[in-house]
Amino acid sequence: MALAAASRDEICGLLLGRDDAIEAILPAANVAPDPARHFELEPAVLIAAHRAARAGGPAVMGHYHSHPSGVAAPSETDRACAAPDGSFWLIVGGGEATLWRAGPDVVVNVDFTEISLDSR
Repeated sequence: MALAAASRDEICGLLLGRDDAIEAILPAANVAPDPARHFELEPAVLIAAHRAARAGGPAVMGHYHSHPSGVAAPSETDRACAAPDGSFWLIVGGGEATLWRAGPDVVVNVDFTEISLDSR
């Protein structure tokens, strides 16, 4: 949350882990044309993380991003850009962090289900 609080732009990065357990984050530059309102992960970081996972490293479980002037819930832009692939979305906004899973929906492309954050 400190990373998000320190920036007016949306911050973003990857969630890494195994067996539905997030073990680490990997920050990435936000290369979106309008980083104050959108996020786009730096492609080199994403590609390197997938290569490392194929070589036996932690899997890419999803990503995180912030909503600097919003709430910690998926926005309409998030819904429009997400894939219903079961990935995790950790969203930081309004001084809190929430975890979501992107899955299929019958009405729109993606339905987000809130997941409890467990700090085991």
